[in-house]
Amino acid sequence: MGQPKQTSSVTPLRAMSRAVCFTAFGSLLLGQTPAFAQSASLQSATSRAVSSENNRATTGAASEAGFDDESDGLAAPAANSAATNADDAQRPAIPDAQSGDDITGSILDEDIRRLNTREAPIDETLPRRKAAESASTAETPGIPIGTFVLRPSVTQSINTETTKDGNTREQRSFLETDAAATLTSDWGLHQLTVTSEGAWQKNVSGEGEEQPSFKINSDLRLDLPDDTIAHLTAGYNFYREDTDDPDAIANAAQQSDVQEFTAGASVQRDFGILRGTTALALSRSIYSDATLSNGTTVTLSDRDQTTGTLRGRVGYELSPALIPFIEATVGRTLYDETRDSAGYERSGHSYGAKAGVEVDLGEKLKGEVGVGYAMADFEDSRLSSIDTATLDASLLWSPIRGTDVNFDLQTSIQPSTTAGESGYVSHALTTTVTHQLRDNLVGTMIGGVIWRDYPTDSTINDELVYTAATGLTWNINRYLDLTSTLGYELTTRKDGDDSQQFRAGVGLKLKR
Repeated sequence: MGQPKQTSSVTPLRAMSRAVCFTAFGSLLLGQTPAFAQSASLQSATSRAVSSENNRATTGAASEAGFDDESDGLAAPAANSAATNADDAQRPAIPDAQSGDDITGSILDEDIRRLNTREAPIDETLPRRKAAESASTAETPGIPIGTFVLRPSVTQSINTETTKDGNTREQRSFLETDAAATLTSDWGLHQLTVTSEGAWQKNVSGEGEEQPSFKINSDLRLDLPDDTIAHLTAGYNFYREDTDDPDAIANAAQQSDVQEFTAGASVQRDFGILRGTTALALSRSIYSDATLSNGTTVTLSDRDQTTGTLRGRVGYELSPALIPFIEATVGRTLYDETRDSAGYERSGHSYGAKAGVEVDLGEKLKGEVGVGYAMADFEDSRLSSIDTATLDASLLWSPIRGTDVNFDLQTSIQPSTTAGESGYVSHALTTTVTHQLRDNLVGTMIGGVIWRDYPTDSTINDELVYTAATGLTWNINRYLDLTSTLGYELTTRKDGDDSQQFRAGVGLKLKR
């Protein structure tokens, strides 16, 4: 088909000018695309051909009727129609897909032709751009070892410590070397993670007990079929018993060195909206002899013990961010010696149950909270059972970017080795706030309190331990940090003298 038939009385010159105007306006509106340029060229050529033919037909008809160009042209419509029909008969047909309005844009994409293009649905929006990694959060490249990556670090610091226990005051300056390392597998399936850290102290002036420590833990995660994940764990922990520990030997020049061996296995499986977990944990504790101030030793092998705990948990997934759960535990403790040095049978059983909820709101809030009940009894009838209500919580909260708040509350039963004492209930609350002051400067504040709650028939009164510490870490570069710490600890007792400890230090941390 050609151009639509003209039914108005416009002159050919006006028709041609209007066609040119429409073509120019369409070019500005639709954009100068190759397809549109081809369509506009075809439209312009067709308009010029029709206008020229109409002009010749009109001039001939006017001459025959004796009218000039300025007459009203009553015979123009008929002449135009005849010329158009004759032109249509000679011009090849244009496919229907390009006829009429389709010639001016049907070959363009629909979104290009629309002035108000549609918005993408919410689930099609682009992911938020990840924030640039700062110097304080950048991870070191590590050392490749086969299919593993090792990231070690060493911190060398100089510290001062002042301890006051009643009228006794000790002050010392010491060097401390802290070493840590993380070994992580780079496997497509399963993962093995090994973490270790240790501290070695050397007094350079004053008097005071050195506190060496070392621990290493491994966790093998097995990704099994049917939404099942298994963990195999093992660990070793070495430390020197604190003088403020209730079971510490009074007036000892050096407390006992404690070695703890741990092993465990757990299986977690999803059953649709249900999530089940079963775990078995074993621990072994070995105590060395303590050295008194006069040089004699006290044998503490009667405190060596082995403990096994079986734990089961069932969770109901209301949503991926909210999972209520119930949990039950049962444990058994066996001492190497049936009776300790005071003649008491310390072996016994432990039981516990709690209900709570797991929360996972991404970077903002994650962790769990639970309330329950725990009890421990002993084979010796002279040792009373200990039971307590429990409130446990472990939450990581990030109120703003660069600030993390770690809230930890634990309730546990701690057996005692003091003659005639069963033990006590420990309520420990610790809060750690980490804030990124600048791109390469991070501040840390720690506050905590421990309430040692003894049974009413105990001869030992309750104790409260308050701790407060602050520190700064300046990232000189990716491999070197400057650290500083300042801490204070206060132990209050209803009977007996309070004890205090103040510590400050500065060091350099080298990491790879």
